[in-house]
Amino acid sequence: MIRILLVDDDPLVCAHLRTILSTADDVEIVDEAYDGAEALDAVTRHRPDVVLMDLRMPGVDGITAIRHIAALREPPIVVALTTFDTDHHVLRALDAGAAGFLLKSTPPQDLIGLVRVAADGHTVLSDATTRRLLNAAVGRRASQDSKLALIETLTRREREVLDCLGEGLSNAEIAHRLHLSEATVKGHVSRILVKLDCPNRTRAGLLAQHAELD
Repeated sequence: MIRILLVDDDPLVCAHLRTILSTADDVEIVDEAYDGAEALDAVTRHRPDVVLMDLRMPGVDGITAIRHIAALREPPIVVALTTFDTDHHVLRALDAGAAGFLLKSTPPQDLIGLVRVAADGHTVLSDATTRRLLNAAVGRRASQDSKLALIETLTRREREVLDCLGEGLSNAEIAHRLHLSEATVKGHVSRILVKLDCPNRTRAGLLAQHAELD
């Protein structure tokens, strides 16, 4: 079972998500929270596998909550919920430790599948806005050139692992593709994040995608 915590300051949004996700036999909604402080408490109490986190909430906002959750010893996977076109905090959420984001307008039939993808350790990014996010992620041209230049410092194997991150593959899938152990892949990912000065694998994957587009 995929144990999910829903976090949104609008109870109607939580109810909508619960209705959709509860139709899946492999999904269990363990709780709802209506601000970031409640979310952190619920994570501690229920130990969910996945947290769907609204970003704009009164009190403790989603980004602050994500940062605190990511600092836990065994944090759940956190996916930001956003309207994106009007929400400029997505990159901050990724920096804070979110594994990706889902648009609140995601069709119901797609939502369950995307939650399963996130639970399997994949990066979840909206296809419709990925290129826009890539452009925003690298910032100004000087920053972009600096980040892309760091890729050249990677070893051949690290570059192969980075390319896999760009495809959103999990450690297990990378290990299978490159004929490595998961522990070895985990070590490569850790070194890549240090070399590229990226806070998490999602940002490293975005950088890999941008390198492919250039």
